[in-house]
Amino acid sequence: QVQLVESGGGLVQAGGSLRLSCAASGSDFSINAMGWYRQAPGNQRGLVATITSGGSTNYADSVKDRFTISRDNAKNTVYLQMNSLKPEDTAVYYCNVEFTYYSGSFGIWGQGTQVTVSS
Repeated sequence: QVQLVESGGGLVQAGGSLRLSCAASGSDFSINAMGWYRQAPGNQRGLVATITSGGSTNYADSVKDRFTISRDNAKNTVYLQMNSLKPEDTAVYYCNVEFTYYSGSFGIWGQGTQVTVSS
């Protein structure tokens, strides 16, 4: 069984920075893709950024050149460095991890962490 623990959210002024972390724990699993998604009130959950096991990244247009996704495979952890934050970045941020457990492939969501950007 795999569990995710997110951290790093909070309140920041526009133009500031935050770093989110999401650590996966468990046994007998290998992680494939990892990603961050966000959901603002009244909106659907949407993609922020993803990173493959080989390190290839993909970003939503709205965060390109401001956010950076990275991973530490030794720690089973994915990070999201968020710079030049804007009020419209305010949302609950969720990490998502795709993993292989024995012969099956699965996906799991983190509990979510609130990011609030004040103007």
